[in-house]
Amino acid sequence: MTEPEPDPEPAPSEQVIAHGGGVWSLRVPIPDNPLGHTLVHVVDTDRGPVLVDTGWDDPESWAELTAGLGTLGLAPGEVHGVVVTHHHPDHHGLSGKVREASGAWIAMHAADIAVVRRTRESAPGTWLDYLARKLAAVGAPEEHLAPLRAARAAGGRMRTLPGLRSALPDREIVPGELLDLAGRRLRAVWTPGHTPGHVCLHLEEAHPAGLPGHGRLFSGDHLLPGISPHIGLYEDPDDATATDPLGDYLDSLERIGRLGVAEVLPAHQHAFADAAGRVRELLDHHEERLAGLLALLATPLTPWQLAERMEWNRPWDRIPHGSRNIAVSEAEAHVRRLVKLGRAEAVPGTDPVAYAAV
Repeated sequence: MTEPEPDPEPAPSEQVIAHGGGVWSLRVPIPDNPLGHTLVHVVDTDRGPVLVDTGWDDPESWAELTAGLGTLGLAPGEVHGVVVTHHHPDHHGLSGKVREASGAWIAMHAADIAVVRRTRESAPGTWLDYLARKLAAVGAPEEHLAPLRAARAAGGRMRTLPGLRSALPDREIVPGELLDLAGRRLRAVWTPGHTPGHVCLHLEEAHPAGLPGHGRLFSGDHLLPGISPHIGLYEDPDDATATDPLGDYLDSLERIGRLGVAEVLPAHQHAFADAAGRVRELLDHHEERLAGLLALLATPLTPWQLAERMEWNRPWDRIPHGSRNIAVSEAEAHVRRLVKLGRAEAVPGTDPVAYAAV
């Protein structure tokens, strides 16, 4: 992989990175998270600065975002607009605070706007009830379900859950269309998988350092240089449709690989070139993982049992309660992909349902 010069990967103390051509990234911390920070991108336009993502809704994160803007001679009150790659709290969290300070518009894909609206409007306890039912259906043991039932009985809502009161966007990002950014050509590319409404943003302008390729890509969490993003289920308590998020993600990856961009500006880690090469690595990774899961499914397993046996970044008995929910969601997403490909099937008569390789 060939990196542009100077190397845009920041040293640990650097908060603001200049990418040239009126684009900067600001490191905004994520509290108590191994990712460390979100890269919030600032794009200069003829009507004022526009942010791509905003960071986690936390006082320290807000202070760092404000300080980063100050380094560029800007204040939050000068922000013209916010383009959100997806609804997760480390990307959308501070959007409302930015809008309060500046009157900026907030744009997001319709599918993720629906998630934000549903979360804001859900009745107390709705999410906990759904989560307990869902986990029981995939084979979670009673000791895992007990804290959820206790939280439901104690008041019905986990008030510390991020995103409960995220700002409702006021503009919709339409895939394939240019965003209304004066003096810039920024086109939305719908890339579902990590979330149903994740978008990448293609800056269709010559690379400021002359790197070969077709512009630059703000990739959010879709394409990262050293991480495979979490691909779980699209959770909607009112929708029983069997979605295929991993299939969506793999299709989206191939679409991004065909753009031929000169450089990728992701929301975590660092900027990098050779997007097509990274896409190939991720496609190969998921194919290898699916093959490994098929081997595990030589014996019928529930999604929970499969998650217990999958390889994670730490042993299963050291994975926290909330992270286990994420892990089993990813296991089920992979199972759904195998079923759709005809490589696995549900075992008749099992409850909770178990799956086996075909």
